[in-house]
Amino acid sequence: MRTRTLAAMAACLFLLTACFEDSKEEILSKTENVSDRAGLRKALGDPDDIAKLGPLETWTYSASNGAVAFVLAGDTLTLRKTEDKTE
Repeated sequence: MRTRTLAAMAACLFLLTACFEDSKEEILSKTENVSDRAGLRKALGDPDDIAKLGPLETWTYSASNGAVAFVLAGDTLTLRKTEDKTE
């Protein structure tokens, strides 16, 4: 019985967390004046995914309506792009 209760509570917590994700617009708004790696991490925390290609890193943050990716060259934020949510 206790195991079922804990599993149900964990499932509810997971679902509630998803309900409170920022939208793409909110993420972009929080990073409007950000220009470097430290500022991005301070504004949004650790990314959900990091992809590396040579000296470039793409940090991706999940949003309630898709995702926002930030391209970093060294410590400099060079590009912001949004992706629609896939069904």
